[in-house]
Amino acid sequence: MAMKMVVPFFLFPILRLHFLLLHDHSPLFPSLRLEIQKEQLACHTRVQRNVNLEKLRTGYLFPEISMHELQHIRKYPDAKLINLGIGDTTKPIPEIISVSMAEYARALSTVEGYRGYGAEQGNKALRKAIAETFYKNVQVKDSEVFVSDGSQCDIARLQLLLGSNVTVAVQDPSFPAYIDTSVIMGQAGDFEEKSGKFGNIEYMKCGPQNNFFPELAKTRRTDIIFFCSPNNPTGYAATRQQLEELVKFAKANGSIIIFDSAYAVYVTDDSPRSIFEIPGAKEVAIEVSSFSKFAGFTGVRLGWTVVPEELCFSNGFPVINDFNRIVCTCFNGASNIAQAGGLACLSSEGFMAVCSVVDYYRENAKILLKTLKSLGLKVYGGENAPYVWAQFPGSKSWDVFDDILEKAHVITVPGSGFGPGGEEFMRISAFGHRETILEASKRLKGLFS
Repeated sequence: MAMKMVVPFFLFPILRLHFLLLHDHSPLFPSLRLEIQKEQLACHTRVQRNVNLEKLRTGYLFPEISMHELQHIRKYPDAKLINLGIGDTTKPIPEIISVSMAEYARALSTVEGYRGYGAEQGNKALRKAIAETFYKNVQVKDSEVFVSDGSQCDIARLQLLLGSNVTVAVQDPSFPAYIDTSVIMGQAGDFEEKSGKFGNIEYMKCGPQNNFFPELAKTRRTDIIFFCSPNNPTGYAATRQQLEELVKFAKANGSIIIFDSAYAVYVTDDSPRSIFEIPGAKEVAIEVSSFSKFAGFTGVRLGWTVVPEELCFSNGFPVINDFNRIVCTCFNGASNIAQAGGLACLSSEGFMAVCSVVDYYRENAKILLKTLKSLGLKVYGGENAPYVWAQFPGSKSWDVFDDILEKAHVITVPGSGFGPGGEEFMRISAFGHRETILEASKRLKGLFS
């Protein structure tokens, strides 16, 4: 018979404290918890840490905001916190789409309906539907569409494709993943405290002073140009003329544009929704996009990347061949269930349903835009994207973030988290229920009036 270990009663409080400290369930004695963790880590391997990861600045922006949110909830447990920070959708996925995924999942329990691995490049029917829905007038082939688990994952795969020896340019401000993956890959150089920039990255200033489009004549040549339109965080959609300039610039420099069109469905004017609307772009561009903000798939995870057959490396080798190899090596394909949902999104009825949700968020953005403008603030975006970009001249964006959180109980995003060009700005998300958008508007009026 096995012997039972008997723990003396007086040791229970000590053991419980030890458990809480190690599992971070208690804010008590943080220094003591740290010391215990250090002791546990004292026995280490002889493997050196990736030096590039050591160069990353603090934590990734959005988990850092979530930490501030958690601290605020602990401080004000009864406050009704409104989150207009992380761009996460809030409206339910339309039933026609969720039912399609549920039916596919249910069929997996049957002999007839079971499916295992699919093609790494994605379901052929979905690839065709993406090409016909979003690229019908620009002749993108379904074989050039690679279905994935989201555009952010594809950005990392593209970095793996490109390697550590390429030079990189980003918009400033910019979605953090472009810079952080460049740092991890070893492309970025050292961080310069004075400028707030990485030495080897070309930061293309995009602000009100230049209509949110870089002065390309003053931009040094790089191998890769990350460009997002409609832009996250500024909400600005580049005009046709501006994108024609960008393609011309890339051609003259022999560069590749990685064009992020994740918010293309929010465009309401004649701004291009794809870089491939621009003549010649297939020779110099890759496009990444997503179902996340279009269909509420932030948790379902589904996106795609278009790599044109015309795009070649300097030695003439087709980029699509190498990207296909990266996908086949590093990815087993998007979830079959998620892809069933993607197909439902692109059916005639499904597309109408998701577009109605997009319209809902557009209206939210109009409400926020009107509110902030009524306060005399300089506000941008909010028309072709679900983000409002508000300026607070002379202020540090993290200070404004703290002030709004402390006094209005509203989560936003400090602009400096998107790069030095975002200082003095705040990004406010329109992804919320109408009642929370109205309540947030009321609180912001009370704070800044």
